[in-house]
Amino acid sequence: MKQGSILLITLLAYFTSAARVNEDSLWIRNNYVKKEMTISMRDGVKLFTTVYVPKNKTEKHPILMMRTPYSCAPYGEQYFNNYHTRYINHYFREGYYIVLQDVRGRWMSEGEFVDVRPFNPNKKTNKDIDEASDTYDTIDWLVKNLENNNGNVGVFGISYPGFYSTMAALSGHPALKAVSPQAPVTDWFAGDDFHHNGAFFINDAFAFYSSFGKPRPKPTTVGPTEYPYPTQDNYKFYLEAGSLTNIARLMGDSIKFWKDLYAHPAYDAFWKARNVRNFLTDVKPAMLIVGGTFDAEDCFGAWNTYKAIEGQSKNANNRLVMGPWYHGQWASNDGSYMGNVHFGSNTAAWYQENIEIPFFDFYLKGKGKTPDIKEATVFFTGENNWKQLPAWPPADMQMTPIYLQPKGGLSFSLPAVTESSSTYRSDPAKPVPYTEDVHFNRTISYMNDDQRFAARRPDVLVFQTDTLTEDLTLGGPVIADLVVSSSTTDADFVVKVIDVFPDNFSYGEMQASTAHARYVSSTYPMGGYQMLVRGEVMRGKFRNSLENPVPFKANEPTTVKFTLPDVAHTFQKGHRLMIQIQSSWFPLVDMNPQQFMNIYKAENKDFIKSDINVYHSNKRASKIMLPVISPR
Repeated sequence: MKQGSILLITLLAYFTSAARVNEDSLWIRNNYVKKEMTISMRDGVKLFTTVYVPKNKTEKHPILMMRTPYSCAPYGEQYFNNYHTRYINHYFREGYYIVLQDVRGRWMSEGEFVDVRPFNPNKKTNKDIDEASDTYDTIDWLVKNLENNNGNVGVFGISYPGFYSTMAALSGHPALKAVSPQAPVTDWFAGDDFHHNGAFFINDAFAFYSSFGKPRPKPTTVGPTEYPYPTQDNYKFYLEAGSLTNIARLMGDSIKFWKDLYAHPAYDAFWKARNVRNFLTDVKPAMLIVGGTFDAEDCFGAWNTYKAIEGQSKNANNRLVMGPWYHGQWASNDGSYMGNVHFGSNTAAWYQENIEIPFFDFYLKGKGKTPDIKEATVFFTGENNWKQLPAWPPADMQMTPIYLQPKGGLSFSLPAVTESSSTYRSDPAKPVPYTEDVHFNRTISYMNDDQRFAARRPDVLVFQTDTLTEDLTLGGPVIADLVVSSSTTDADFVVKVIDVFPDNFSYGEMQASTAHARYVSSTYPMGGYQMLVRGEVMRGKFRNSLENPVPFKANEPTTVKFTLPDVAHTFQKGHRLMIQIQSSWFPLVDMNPQQFMNIYKAENKDFIKSDINVYHSNKRASKIMLPVISPR
């Protein structure tokens, strides 16, 4: 197809979408009234709440709510939120009450804001509040005061609002029938957003809290200002900023949670109280846990919230959906690709139409039969297929070791040699970047980016299989089980699972549909593409316990074993499986000084080079445990 024709199709699709949005916005204004109000909580604090009220009085309406720290804007009853996604407009067309609420202490709500406020299972007085009680009190007011509501309430939200959705599920209100935590904040030390296995995700943390964390002494509609970065190159900014002590000076003294981060460098009672999984023991509403396998922020949260409910709330009606998405992509109009990798269909639209909409329509409106949502609905990249499964991980999954080999090999057989290792030098002055290009904001696509740039560095070890003679499907957690030594008393270990495309790979010709048209061939050279399937970091001193860090003994072989978030991917016949190992991932992760110490108190002088050995012999075998699903 000629370039001009492609451009015309793309423009037509764009303007058709824009016309539909305008039509939906006009319909909502003609059929809804926006009301702003405050709702009193049990301790007297008033929370600002926006309610879109259906004008139709001939039927009873369900209530769908999101509680957020990110604002109910636009403020003012004359200003409507212009929803730009098809499926949100579905809830308006179906006559839902749509409720948005500024959580306690944020924007126009009264009270004190507490980040990931711990759940209180022993509330005894009206002064004992948490996000679950605020949700209960809000729901109670809504069902008693909204005219013609049908007594059924649902709660959903993405990311931080996903955390508030999980808290809603613990509220115990009988009117709450369905909850969907989506990419929910779950555990900010073990795996979400700001720490992974104790390693500090400095880029995300500083970019977020330098504005979000600014104090708000009284209710306001005015948002905080952003940090005045002196450069558009985040690698340069964080490298020149240096130690976390210097970063703290840049942040200043006014942001409470930043000081909390520094005050709790290990997994102590502060973090355990903020681990939502500890409290998911009596979940009553129908649950739909949603996340993206390529979600840079909260991939950990979706997998592990689902697993915690399965393990601790045996009678819960609990379902998992994981698609090939970046953070929140399932709520967008296009889920057909991410970065350079294409998925063969609009996965977001499929999820919206076949999973989420039927879920809320049934539990809140009684519409249709019980939705046919399997225990786990997971999209497997590589083969680009949805799998609807009776369990996750799949029952036929077998944890299977694949061994690092001498000379960069990777095999399901134990190495034949008795002594073998690979060595690299980790230099804090020249850390391995997490992506090839220069960026200001942390990218969303690094989660499946091409890793060839890293494979070419001397401080990144590369191991790969021969060309696969049959498909290899992985579904479940990956476990890195390495035997390593370090010339220093601490080091980070980053393990990346990579799909190496054939040198002659091409996506082919243009793919078009009535919804959209785009080139799937891409100008990016996909032949030989090293697609990141999963990457994760372990701060070495936490290798035995996140609670009690211990140093390495210099040059003494030791085991570093940790679990990577689940994968759902098929390495196709003709591809290769690659493992990369490195000790920095910058500035995604703060640079480890590579000395055993409180990193939050480190100065620039404390950062030293470390020589890392990774062993791969039959006596000291380093392996990756893969969740292999047998072919049928």
